[in-house]
Parts: sequence; C-alpha cells; structure tokens
Amino acid sequence: MTDLADQMTRGGRGTRTERAAEVIAQLTENASAGTHLGTKAELQRRCGVAKGTFNEALRILQARGVITVRSGPGGGVFAASPNPLVRLGNSLLALNAAEADVTDAMRIRDALDPLLIDDALEHSSARDISGMREILSAMRQAAEDRLPMDFVRANWALHAAIAQVSPNTLMRSIYLSLLEVVESHAVSVQPAHEHSLSDYISARLRLHEELVDALAARDRPRAMRLIDQHRTTVPQPNPHRG
Repeated sequence: MTDLADQMTRGGRGTRTERAAEVIAQLTENASAGTHLGTKAELQRRCGVAKGTFNEALRILQARGVITVRSGPGGGVFAASPNPLVRLGNSLLALNAAEADVTDAMRIRDALDPLLIDDALEHSSARDISGMREILSAMRQAAEDRLPMDFVRANWALHAAIAQVSPNTLMRSIYLSLLEVVESHAVSVQPAHEHSLSDYISARLRLHEELVDALAARDRPRAMRLIDQHRTTVPQPNPHRG
C-alpha cells in the first residue's frame, strides 16, 4: 500500500483536511466492517498533517459513516459499514462541478435549513451554542478585516455546526455534503445589487448573531423568521474559477 504521506504530497485537489480524509477513506475501500486501520497517532503521523487537521478529517469521515473511532486500550480508527442512507449522502461528495450545479446545491441546502433549525431548537446544548458563538467571533473578525471569503467560509462553518446538532443522519449528511459542493467551487462573494459589500456582510453578521440568540433562547418563531430572511438574502458565491 502506498504510504499515506506519499499520497498527501501528490498535489491533489482540495484542502489538506479533505485530502487527509480522502486517503484515510481509501483504506476502508476493501476493508470489512470493524477492521482496525491504525491508531490515531499512527495515521496522523503517516498523513503528515497537524493534529487539528487530522481530527477534522476524522470528524468528516465519521459524519459520512466511513469510520468509527474508539478510545482506550485497543482503540483507534476502524472501518465502518455505512448503511444505505449514509451512502446516499456520500454520493453527493463525488459530484464535480459539471455534474452538480452550485446554484441548485444552494437551493437544496436552503430548503433544508428550516428543518435543521427545528432540530437545533430542540437538541442544542449549552456547549453547542458556545461553539456557534465562537464561529460568530470568526465571522465578526473577518468582517472587521474586510475578508469577504473568510467571512463566508466562517458562515458555512456556522451552518455546519448547526447541522451537526441534528440527530437525523440522512439530513445531516446530505446538508454537509451540499455545503462541501458549494464551498469547493466558490472563489468570491458578491452582495445583493442594492448594497455595498461591507453593508451586506454587516447585515449578514447581524442576522446570524440573532439566529444563534434565538436558538439559545429556544425562540422558534424568531428563529424561523430569521432563517426565512436568510434564504431570501443568501450571499452569492461565484463558482467560476480563473
């Protein structure tokens, strides 16, 4: 088997997190459910990435149902046996720009938002809300630094955090896959025609701050009103490269 570190340095597409997730996933392709793939330390060392990057790759693979991670003696990373629902979510990750229109991916994502907000209202813990507020801080910093794409990526991270709260495996998997489709092809963000970019970002920041406040307060009418406003004023990432 080609060493994971060699695969990581081949210059493939995607971030180091995505590439680490891809090469670890390859280990599961011919492995039966429950096969021990290695300890976390071993796989991280072989991937040659930082601990945070490696843990994020594991989180992605766990969300897709590709692996399981066990702690303690005899623990480590194990191949999972994804059920048909998880495989359906995973299939979206194989789509490229020619097969999946980014605008359609955004429309489907927006349609799922109210369902995920409903789940977040019911299942968000204090720790979940705290994590969302940390991401809001990153959004606020990006707005202050006038880094629109950093702001949008943090915005997507916030929606991913909200989605992670949902106990619905199918909906969560599809939603996160759609976010990846959009994010992997977006290179710029444009405001609505009637607003400047800075004003638009400021308005989006306020909307998301209010949304997290509504989730923390378990205020369903307010949360649903805000997510409806989010759908009708969604920022438009430009998927065209070059």
